Amino acid sequence: MANTVPDEVPIDPYPPDLYQYTHQTDYVDTFDDIGDQEIAKFHEQGYLAIRQAFTPEQIQTYSQAIWDLIDGKNPDFKGLQAEAGKRTNFDALTTDERRDAVRKLWQFVDHDQRLKDLSEDATLINVITRLINDTPILFQDMGLIKPPRIGREKPWHQDCAYFNYPIDTPIVGVWVAIDSATIENGCLHIIPGSHKEGPQPHFSKRDWQICDTNVAVQRDVTVPLEPGGCLIWHGLTHHGSPSNPTDQRRRALQYHYRPESAVALTKEDRMAMYGGESLGVTC
Repeated sequence: MANTVPDEVPIDPYPPDLYQYTHQTDYVDTFDDIGDQEIAKFHEQGYLAIRQAFTPEQIQTYSQAIWDLIDGKNPDFKGLQAEAGKRTNFDALTTDERRDAVRKLWQFVDHDQRLKDLSEDATLINVITRLINDTPILFQDMGLIKPPRIGREKPWHQDCAYFNYPIDTPIVGVWVAIDSATIENGCLHIIPGSHKEGPQPHFSKRDWQICDTNVAVQRDVTVPLEPGGCLIWHGLTHHGSPSNPTDQRRRALQYHYRPESAVALTKEDRMAMYGGESLGVTC
């Protein structure tokens, strides 16, 4: 497919040493290889990387589901966000241009049965149940795309800084690679063990993020994944992903689960824990 997005659309700059590439994660081969030792590792490190969680046939199905939503085959679906520079004329773009412009999809499980089936995959749900020791409830679904050459960074953050739940709620994020997520095109980076450090102040800078100077970059671990690979992490684990300057698109599906017993907080309660300004600190 030809890349029709212009080169001149800028990628937000960030410190060149904010992402390190010295350490790469180790993997569990499949969901079936997750035993008690791996569950204990998740609680210690704050994440698990699965090399091949889903089959090529499944990934082909999920890939087509993403394209169908972007291509407008479900007119009731409105959950698309384009990259900066492509939003004002998004509706006038051709099919290929739309595919190269979308940054995010959300709230799609009620619009595409294929992607809902993934969120309810029995083997995945069994793993999450073991991780949180409760019945998992899906409460967020997103498709995250780094289009060729203009895919922006997602700065370092904690997912729980976005969610109105107490800090002891075991929120679990699931990230499924649809395309190859490489070091070059913006794979995820993780700070192992950071979930044990509690809520961190977040600031509205390039995004809702941990201050760059507060990231323990010396502990950065890269998590490249091939299609069908999966990353599962605790909602307090520090993670982020650099921009995509390559010609290769990077698509992923992301789901978040909470325990059935979780009790919601107010936004004000959350901001009192994570909002940098509310905490009287600056970035």
